[in-house]
Amino acid sequence: MDTLLLMLTTFFGYLAVYHTYGRFLGRKVFRLDRDAPVPSRQLEDGTDYVPTRKAIIFGHHYTSIAGTGPIVGPAIGIIWGWVPALLWVFLGAVLMGGMHDLGSLVVSLRNQGKSLAEVTARFINRRVRLIFFLVVFLELWIVIAIFGLIIAIIFSTFPASVLAVWLQIPIAVALGWLIYRRGGNVVLCTTVAVALMYFTIYLGSRAPLALGPVFGLPATGAWTVILLVYAYIASTLPVTVLLQPRDYINAWQLFLSMGLLALGGMAAGAFGNMELVAPAYNPGAEGAPPLWPFMFITIACGAISGFHSIVSSGTTSKQTSCEPDALFVGYGSMLLESCLATLVLVAVAAGIGLGYTTASGEVLTGQAAWQQHYQSWSAAGGLSSKIGAVVIGSANMMAAVGIPLVIGKVIMGVFICSFAGTTLDTATRTQRYILSELFGDLKLKKLSGRWVTTAVAVVTAAVLAFATGADGKGALTLWPMFGAVNQLLAGLALLLITLYLHRRGGWYYLLSGLPCVFMVITTGYAMLLNEVNYLSAGQYLLAAINGFTILLAGWMIVEALLKVAEPAGGMPATAEA
Repeated sequence: MDTLLLMLTTFFGYLAVYHTYGRFLGRKVFRLDRDAPVPSRQLEDGTDYVPTRKAIIFGHHYTSIAGTGPIVGPAIGIIWGWVPALLWVFLGAVLMGGMHDLGSLVVSLRNQGKSLAEVTARFINRRVRLIFFLVVFLELWIVIAIFGLIIAIIFSTFPASVLAVWLQIPIAVALGWLIYRRGGNVVLCTTVAVALMYFTIYLGSRAPLALGPVFGLPATGAWTVILLVYAYIASTLPVTVLLQPRDYINAWQLFLSMGLLALGGMAAGAFGNMELVAPAYNPGAEGAPPLWPFMFITIACGAISGFHSIVSSGTTSKQTSCEPDALFVGYGSMLLESCLATLVLVAVAAGIGLGYTTASGEVLTGQAAWQQHYQSWSAAGGLSSKIGAVVIGSANMMAAVGIPLVIGKVIMGVFICSFAGTTLDTATRTQRYILSELFGDLKLKKLSGRWVTTAVAVVTAAVLAFATGADGKGALTLWPMFGAVNQLLAGLALLLITLYLHRRGGWYYLLSGLPCVFMVITTGYAMLLNEVNYLSAGQYLLAAINGFTILLAGWMIVEALLKVAEPAGGMPATAEA
């Protein structure tokens, strides 16, 4: 299929869906009300609860949910063929991911900005709240540790990205100060900040920074420590100081990078220089697990991801200034992330065929280039391999519009690193919210403050990161089960949204209920297969955690089904009236 036609069809498809099904969800299903009270105004504190312009909160939300998810997932999921991968990315986002993200945000907005774990106590019971908390804590625990490692790997692989990523911090702080403290013009300040950010990318290409061993720690371990310290500081600051402005300018970086990718792909496709070299359907890839259910847990962000519900009900619901903004922020961000995943699929399905240099220095093109990287499941596995395929394919596409390959690689390195950083910030802050809610419910007020809870979030992540040695790669121990836990969380979030819509009456609960059934069955089956594989391979730690998670999820589902069986109508006394 022609890459130009493929890109145009999907892009216009996203626009059409947003203005039809998306608006139907906002107006008819959730009945978003501009005059309804929202947590950012009711509980405004200048630190976490801050009413925020729609464009700025969109930037924060989008960059937080995107991270490396829509990059890494499609880059490995393409091994089963570009057709099933693209269909899942498009249809998953339209029918499942958008409902999941929008529903999570609305439910939290109408419950004092509480996390879904806390809201679960109101719609089911306190036992299930604890179960949901454990699943969320496990996910965020892995995310904080693994995203620190991802950034460390990128810094080590693409040292030209280091300077640009760190210089974003003073640019973001200055932007926040100018807008919030000095009342600066948003458009002008944004233009200058983004221009400076791209100038730092040029500086990085001229002055790559490679970190050697520090106090006996290898580079990845040293970077992991530095990044966790940064995460502690960033996640305790008021959101207007660093979180919002950094995510906002990162969003503009993403928009421009996506624009360059789209233009490059269309230019190469229009002149017939870029063909889809990945197979359309490839269920028998060497060493790959079966397409169903594993493609649906490998490609998460870009289609549907449980992590999004954590962000929606964590930081975003505390900054959304009115209910109608939730459609643009929640549903719109999901579709735009799916658009990014589509571009990644094009980059690794076609862009990589424009030129791939092997370890021996040989330059391959066409199907030979794709086969070199994706000849087997093990060859395409590993974080460095996945990220490398995207960077190479994307740089090749940007070259079609005159961007030199070396600059294209730096742009993509900074691009991936920046979004991993925003996800790290948000995950740490959200873990703080989760712990604060839990300690507050347990009457441990002295432990519920932001300094203590943030310390717990960072220290536990550091314990996991360095559990296997000084290289900071301990999170890789639990990484094999992350995809299943993440998609299980998506199913559980949809379950809560279904309960919420069921309480409101009518048939709209089926719009989240049917995706919930699909996600729970698919993910549950994948977790059972993983359990067998873990036991067979003697990976007893993974087997124990995975098995325990299955039992917890089963318990929660049973208790939720009992609630669904109750008559519709009425909200819990402490929730929406």
